[in-house]
Parts: sequence; C-alpha cells; structure tokens
Amino acid sequence: MDVGPGYESQIPFRLPIERSQDTKQLAVDRLYCGDCRDLIQRIGQETVTLSFWSPPYFVGKSYEKDLLFDEWRALLMEVITLHFNVIVPGGFLAINIADILAFPDPWMPRIQADNVALKRSGVTREQVLSAKLDYPHLNRYQLAEMLGCSEQTIDRRLNHNNVRGGKYSTQTKVFLVGGMVQEWAEGAGFFLYDRRAWIKDPCWENSRWHSLSYRSVDEFEYVYVFWKPGISVIDRNRLSREEWSDWGSRAVWNIPSVRSNTEHEAQFPVELPRRVIRIFSGPGDLVIDPFMGLGTTAVAAIREGRSYIGIDSMPEYVDRASARIALESMC
Repeated sequence: MDVGPGYESQIPFRLPIERSQDTKQLAVDRLYCGDCRDLIQRIGQETVTLSFWSPPYFVGKSYEKDLLFDEWRALLMEVITLHFNVIVPGGFLAINIADILAFPDPWMPRIQADNVALKRSGVTREQVLSAKLDYPHLNRYQLAEMLGCSEQTIDRRLNHNNVRGGKYSTQTKVFLVGGMVQEWAEGAGFFLYDRRAWIKDPCWENSRWHSLSYRSVDEFEYVYVFWKPGISVIDRNRLSREEWSDWGSRAVWNIPSVRSNTEHEAQFPVELPRRVIRIFSGPGDLVIDPFMGLGTTAVAAIREGRSYIGIDSMPEYVDRASARIALESMC
C-alpha cells in the first residue's frame, strides 16, 4: 500500500473478479454479487433516492490489502461518478468513511521521537557526548560499560533514534480523506450538502496509555452527504420532535460500534444507515449500497419501509447478507 511521488496519477483500475455479461436492469429488493462499477450501470436511471455506503478505507483490511493508493483512489472516483445517472434529481449520495488514512509510506522522512517517559536508562545524550569527548578512543560498547547502560542506549542517545525502532521502521503517513471525496463528487456533478460525525467507542478505552506519540486515537468517522441538483423533498414528519432534537438536526452522532466484527472486518451498526435513511429518503424510496458487506444498509431500509439494492464483490458476504435479510424479512 505504498504511496509514492506519483500518487496523483489516475489508473483505470478494475478488481480481478469474474463479471457477468448480463445487461438486464437490476430488480429492487435484491442482493447482487459482482463489481459494483458494472452493476450500478444496470440500475434504472434516476430511480435511486439515496445511496448510502462505506467503501474500502485503504487501511489494510483483507479485502483491500493488495490495493495500491492509485487503485483505491480510482475505485472510489469511478463508483461516485457512476452514481450520478442513477440518483434522482434532488437525491443524495451519502458516504461513510474515516476522516484520515494512515499507512506506511517509504518516501516520508523518518520521525525521530524522543519518548522520554519510556526510557529505562537515565543516561542522557549530554553525558554520552561528554564521555566521548573525554575518552575518544572508546567504542560504544566500552562507553556503555563505563556509563552503566546498554550499547543501544549509547546509539540512541548519539543518533536520536526512536526508542521503538524508528531507526528502521517505515513511517506512517496521515492523509485527509474529506477533500478528496468532495473533489471526486463535485467532478461527477454532486455538491456537498452536509456531513455528520459518527462518534464510535473509544479505541483502547481500557488502556492507560492510548498512544506512544502525540497522535490522537481514531474514534470517529464522517458521513459525507452529497446532493444531486434538483428538488429535494423535505418532510419533517419523517422524525418525531424528539428525534429531530436528539439526532436529526445534530452534526455529531454517538452510536456504539459493532462489538464483534467476526463476520466482517468493517461492519457498522444498523443505527447508522437507519438515521441516514430516515432523514434523506421517504417510505417506498429506493436505497442502494454498492459495498454492502453483511447487508446492514438493506436491513435498515427494510425496517424503515424502503426498497433496496445491495451489491458486493465477495460471494461469502453476499451469502451471509442474504441469510440475514431473509431473517429480517420474516420479522
């Protein structure tokens, strides 16, 4: 997942999965297995009121671990672009995604962090420099014996090496996502309408020390909502007065994350798409999810009286989603 100096190039990348040659229009209230970039083109034009999805985040999950940055970027750009023809004028495209990418980047300068709280030896850089000045003939092993520390301590003090291996490790690059997603959406004809912040459970909340650096723990994601030009139906009766007050008109949503992702590495709670569906679509409207995973968006659509189309490229997830939706439909 390396990102080099040429990351701005655009590659017409396609995932290596088997694709059907069928061009028949997709039926609603169904799940489909295949490349969403092919299947979206089989959805009826201007029939979708809301598309809600959470794409691969480019953080090394098993289903995306072989993607290069250019490939990931081209995937999202194409999927966003293909939505413009299927969404009704005044309809919405809502994308749930982390606000940053964080991944190894061999082109990034190494960060030398002096983690003073973790030092096991009280020997300072000044003491080592002074000893070297007084005893220039001693090597680092002899200096270590004289100062009562390890030779690694001598090396770290002299060369400002990270306590935790920054001397050798590829650095982690942090990259903002929102600007890229907005650029791709506006290039397709959409306009940023709104964004909501989904606050999840704090990562490592039971740990005394959350991080070995000054970087924050990632515990929230954004839902970016884009609008296709046209007349949007605004119906405040979709939510009760209390719902509008508690979350409908609020930019920050506190929703517990899924406690166990044993069936899918990136499952989100039903409450997240349920809220988006309640606000940005009406009863009977068509809601789609081109990266449906376990079918959570479809489950939320069923509960809220909407039609749905779900798409995923991995047969095992489509099977699990189908079984889940079958149970939901029986309720």
